[in-house]
Amino acid sequence: MTPAYTYFIFLRATPAWLRLSRSERDRLARQHLTPLLGEPEHLRMRFFDAEAFSAFCSDVMMIETDDPMRHYFFMEGLRDTPLIHAPYFEVLQIVPALEDGFRAYEKHKGPQTDVSQPR
Repeated sequence: MTPAYTYFIFLRATPAWLRLSRSERDRLARQHLTPLLGEPEHLRMRFFDAEAFSAFCSDVMMIETDDPMRHYFFMEGLRDTPLIHAPYFEVLQIVPALEDGFRAYEKHKGPQTDVSQPR
Protein backbone atom coordinates (compact mmCIF):
# COMPACT_ATOMS: atom_id res chain seq x y z
CA MET A 1 0.00 0.00 0.00
CA THR A 2 1.23 3.46 -0.85
CA PRO A 3 -0.65 5.59 1.67
CA ALA A 4 -1.94 8.87 0.41
CA TYR A 5 -3.45 9.98 3.71
CA THR A 6 -1.92 10.00 7.17
CA TYR A 7 -3.82 10.89 10.33
CA PHE A 8 -2.09 11.76 13.58
CA ILE A 9 -4.48 11.15 16.49
CA PHE A 10 -3.37 12.76 19.74
CA LEU A 11 -4.60 10.79 22.75
CA ARG A 12 -4.46 11.17 26.51
CA ALA A 13 -4.55 8.04 28.68
CA THR A 14 -6.97 8.32 31.59
CA PRO A 15 -6.27 7.18 35.16
CA ALA A 16 -8.61 4.21 34.51
CA TRP A 17 -6.23 3.00 31.77
CA LEU A 18 -3.15 3.56 33.88
CA ARG A 19 -4.64 1.51 36.75
CA LEU A 20 -4.86 -1.56 34.49
CA SER A 21 -1.99 -4.02 34.42
CA ARG A 22 0.20 -3.87 31.34
CA SER A 23 -1.03 -7.31 30.25
CA GLU A 24 -4.66 -6.14 30.53
CA ARG A 25 -3.86 -3.01 28.49
CA ASP A 26 -2.25 -5.15 25.81
CA ARG A 27 -5.23 -7.53 25.75
CA LEU A 28 -7.74 -4.68 25.41
CA ALA A 29 -5.73 -2.97 22.67
CA ARG A 30 -5.44 -6.19 20.64
CA GLN A 31 -9.09 -7.13 21.23
CA HIS A 32 -10.47 -3.78 20.07
CA LEU A 33 -7.94 -2.41 17.58
CA THR A 34 -7.17 -5.51 15.51
CA PRO A 35 -10.72 -5.92 14.15
CA LEU A 36 -10.90 -2.21 13.26
CA LEU A 37 -7.70 -2.25 11.24
CA GLY A 38 -8.81 -4.94 8.82
CA GLU A 39 -6.44 -5.77 5.98
CA PRO A 40 -3.01 -4.11 6.37
CA GLU A 41 -2.93 -3.09 2.71
CA HIS A 42 -5.89 -0.77 3.36
CA LEU A 43 -5.24 0.66 6.83
CA ARG A 44 -2.08 0.66 8.91
CA MET A 45 -1.56 1.89 12.44
CA ARG A 46 1.56 2.92 14.30
CA PHE A 47 1.59 3.97 17.94
CA PHE A 48 3.97 6.43 19.62
CA ASP A 49 4.49 7.12 23.32
CA ALA A 50 4.69 10.82 24.06
CA GLU A 51 4.07 11.12 27.81
CA ALA A 52 7.76 11.62 28.63
CA PHE A 53 7.96 14.53 26.18
CA SER A 54 4.58 16.25 26.23
CA ALA A 55 2.03 17.41 28.77
CA PHE A 56 -0.53 17.78 25.96
CA CYS A 57 -0.90 14.12 25.04
CA SER A 58 0.34 10.77 26.29
CA ASP A 59 0.18 8.91 22.97
CA VAL A 60 0.05 9.52 19.25
CA MET A 61 -1.68 7.04 16.98
CA MET A 62 -0.78 7.28 13.31
CA ILE A 63 -3.21 5.85 10.75
CA GLU A 64 -2.18 5.48 7.11
CA THR A 65 -4.65 4.71 4.36
CA ASP A 66 -5.34 5.30 0.70
CA ASP A 67 -9.01 6.02 1.38
CA PRO A 68 -10.29 8.69 3.82
CA MET A 69 -13.52 6.72 4.33
CA ARG A 70 -11.50 3.84 5.79
CA HIS A 71 -10.11 6.28 8.36
CA TYR A 72 -13.59 7.58 9.06
CA PHE A 73 -14.93 4.06 9.61
CA PHE A 74 -11.93 3.27 11.83
CA MET A 75 -12.66 6.31 14.02
CA GLU A 76 -16.38 5.48 14.24
CA GLY A 77 -15.50 1.95 15.29
CA LEU A 78 -12.88 3.18 17.76
CA ARG A 79 -15.44 5.42 19.45
CA ASP A 80 -17.65 2.36 19.96
CA THR A 81 -14.92 0.57 21.94
CA PRO A 82 -14.13 0.83 25.65
CA LEU A 83 -10.79 2.35 24.64
CA ILE A 84 -12.70 5.59 24.12
CA HIS A 85 -16.02 5.22 25.94
CA ALA A 86 -14.80 3.57 29.20
CA PRO A 87 -13.03 6.06 28.94
CA TYR A 88 -9.50 4.75 28.75
CA PHE A 89 -8.36 7.41 26.28
CA GLU A 90 -9.47 10.90 25.35
CA VAL A 91 -9.10 11.98 21.73
CA LEU A 92 -7.50 15.42 21.95
CA GLN A 93 -6.84 16.27 18.33
CA ILE A 94 -6.73 14.68 14.88
CA VAL A 95 -4.30 16.10 12.34
CA PRO A 96 -4.72 14.84 8.78
CA ALA A 97 -1.69 15.13 6.50
CA LEU A 98 -0.47 14.16 3.06
CA GLU A 99 3.05 12.77 2.96
CA ASP A 100 5.02 14.70 0.35
CA GLY A 101 1.83 16.48 -0.71
CA PHE A 102 3.88 19.30 -2.21
CA ARG A 103 5.42 16.83 -4.67
CA ALA A 104 1.97 15.77 -5.86
CA TYR A 105 1.05 19.44 -6.22
CA GLU A 106 4.19 20.17 -8.25
CA LYS A 107 3.50 17.19 -10.49
CA HIS A 108 -0.11 18.33 -10.92
CA LYS A 109 0.89 21.90 -11.80
CA GLY A 110 3.61 20.84 -14.24
CA PRO A 111 6.76 22.85 -14.94
CA GLN A 112 6.52 26.31 -13.42
CA THR A 113 8.83 29.28 -13.17
CA ASP A 114 10.54 29.32 -9.79
CA VAL A 115 9.13 32.48 -8.17
CA SER A 116 11.86 32.48 -5.54
CA GLN A 117 14.49 33.36 -8.11
CA PRO A 118 15.02 37.03 -9.06
CA ARG A 119 14.34 37.87 -12.70
